[in-house]
Amino acid sequence: MTQDRPWIKYYDGTDPDIRVPDQTMYEWLRDTAKTYPDYTAITFLGTHISFKKLMGQIEHAAGALEALGIGPGDSVLVSLPNIPDVVVLFYALNRIGARAVMTHPLSSVDELKHFARETNAHWAFGVDMFAGSVLPLLELDGMNQLVLASVADYLGAVMTAGFKLTKGRGIKVPKGDPMVLNWASFMALDGQVSPYKRARGPREGSVVLFSGGTTSLPKGIELSSHAFNGLACSLIPLVGLKAGESVLAIMPAFHGFGLGLCIHCTLVAGATSLLVPEVGTKTYIEALIKQKPSYIAGVPTLFQSLMQLDDFDKVDFSGLRGAFSGGDSLTPDLKRRFDEALAARGGHVELVEGYGLTECVTGCVLSPVGHYRTGSIGVPMPGVWVMIVKPDTTNELPADTEGEICVRCDMLMNGYIDDEEATANTLRQHDDGNIWLHTGDLGKMDADGYLYFSGRIKRIIKVSGVSVYPAQVEQILGDHPAVKEVCVIGIPDAYQMSSVKAFIVLEDGFTPDDSLKGELREYAKQKMMKWSVPRTIEFRDALPHTKVGKVAYTELEAEEAAKHS
Repeated sequence: MTQDRPWIKYYDGTDPDIRVPDQTMYEWLRDTAKTYPDYTAITFLGTHISFKKLMGQIEHAAGALEALGIGPGDSVLVSLPNIPDVVVLFYALNRIGARAVMTHPLSSVDELKHFARETNAHWAFGVDMFAGSVLPLLELDGMNQLVLASVADYLGAVMTAGFKLTKGRGIKVPKGDPMVLNWASFMALDGQVSPYKRARGPREGSVVLFSGGTTSLPKGIELSSHAFNGLACSLIPLVGLKAGESVLAIMPAFHGFGLGLCIHCTLVAGATSLLVPEVGTKTYIEALIKQKPSYIAGVPTLFQSLMQLDDFDKVDFSGLRGAFSGGDSLTPDLKRRFDEALAARGGHVELVEGYGLTECVTGCVLSPVGHYRTGSIGVPMPGVWVMIVKPDTTNELPADTEGEICVRCDMLMNGYIDDEEATANTLRQHDDGNIWLHTGDLGKMDADGYLYFSGRIKRIIKVSGVSVYPAQVEQILGDHPAVKEVCVIGIPDAYQMSSVKAFIVLEDGFTPDDSLKGELREYAKQKMMKWSVPRTIEFRDALPHTKVGKVAYTELEAEEAAKHS
């Protein structure tokens, strides 16, 4: 079934195969800038940077990196929000063949030290407002230099003054320490960038992203220019992204969704990346109102929150060409409500769900526009093959049979950092001779190629020996009109070994009482097997989230474990 690719009939004329250019990310962006030199590449808090100016800044930064002694194969830790500095630095590192280790600027000191040690990074770039987290990196053996960027680096005079009087007022950075440079001092370093000569091949490791975020020490995932360019070759024609259009880049640059889709795909297409430095509903709504992007992307919780704001009524979606949800499951009810909200504000598009993993940059499956199927996360994108196999094997299963989701495409990672065993378990050669990514996710595919996600293989609750998949229970409960957000975990049970507990945040207007708990259980009994029905329901004002917006179910599991211990 996989080889027949029944899903390509939903591409509406888009070529099902992709041809990834033999280029690095820098080389593709350089060619785009030659074609559209005067088009706007980046918009940031009122500042507009053309492709020509962006390339000039990248060349300048590449010279400064070389002046610091950074060369091909070196790792540089990058802990920056969505500000122009992160784009300039990312492509400058790619130009000289260095490896960009992308991390969350709100990471703890211990996390950042772990990331630096794991990738052997001897240089680091942070942001001055979180200097307290990155300065301790200088304590590491072999750390050569720390550069502190600022939100104000690329702002005009008026915006810079305003920033310094407000958020910038409390920022304290050390002065006189030769180990610490600000962005301006970094860019002023002596050293003419060497004439361009490819220092690292497109398939060699160029970027490190970190998976998950639900564990204290996520795995480092090494990706190549080829992988990022493969995403661009697949996504740009599929969604119809054109030069001169714009993409709202609120998803962070340390995440494949933000870096791959909202920055790299956008820029190499000749479109504008509308950088938003702070992830939040207030900043998102302001950007929607003021900048009227052509495309938007976000996690389900963000779209849910947007509709709760009074200013949402001020948004004009008449110029919107696409809206994409990823990072977590999009419930049919949330999709329906957001689609209605789009239409009520002049929109002519629908919210489209995607599925992907950091191990293949980001999205590899997308719901086809106009062909949504309830409960499905979509069909494989051009150049992507998806196969369902029996867990712990490479044997393909028939249609509508649940098993492990496997992916083959040009976006695959090179591997996990310093973990050959985990890499070998995840990237496996099948009988067809191809390397497939074993995702660790459960799902099934129907005869038309629509994929249905069940949950993580390891995220299973055994209730009286019966496998219960929390993601399925969450999806069903999430469709109840009283439920705004839900997370399901397993808790110890003297009789069943484990039982199902649901943590629920209610929509406005519903009372968190025993009567509603009973109603939710009866609702669940009608839609799922008895072992899946939550034995315990706890109402909460909010649920914990990871740094990329997913519900942090491991925090809830830890809370319950502490109670029972």
